[in-house]
Amino acid sequence: SRREGRGQKKEERSHWPGGFSPSFISQVELRQASPSIASTEKIASALGVTLGEFFRAIDPTPPAVIRSDARPVVQSEWSRAKIEALGPFNKDSQFEPMVITIQPGGASGHKPYVRQAEQLAVVLMGTLELTLEEEVHNLKRGDAAGIPAGNRHCWRNVSKRPAQILIVTAHRRL
Repeated sequence: SRREGRGQKKEERSHWPGGFSPSFISQVELRQASPSIASTEKIASALGVTLGEFFRAIDPTPPAVIRSDARPVVQSEWSRAKIEALGPFNKDSQFEPMVITIQPGGASGHKPYVRQAEQLAVVLMGTLELTLEEEVHNLKRGDAAGIPAGNRHCWRNVSKRPAQILIVTAHRRL
């Protein structure tokens, strides 16, 4: 598992950031639980990896081209969403692009959450509701939003049709 690859022992998992129990983390590792997008991001952060790195095998030479039928894909039953990693295209990339398809009634989390990275989002299909800090924005196909690092946000599909969004996260690598 990603946790074991980082040298974490079972005993060290008893105090996970975000309040996750060791049994929940084990269920996620065994694909017996499907966390929300927000919870998945918190788990990845606790492991010291980005969301894109969390879902793909570590490859010392990432491909220059990722074919649409070869993208790493993760389903989040809780969020009613499919996450498709589009990169990174090199190991030192600061950009992490992904396409997220959210089904009607789906959401990135049950409340707004914080990412410590800046994001650019473009709605590719359908309509989505973006809660950014205290403001709610209704976005349609072609609309773009910038989400500053440290701002609370949440995506919701309140429509009757699937919605798709391209999100590019800009990580600061040290």
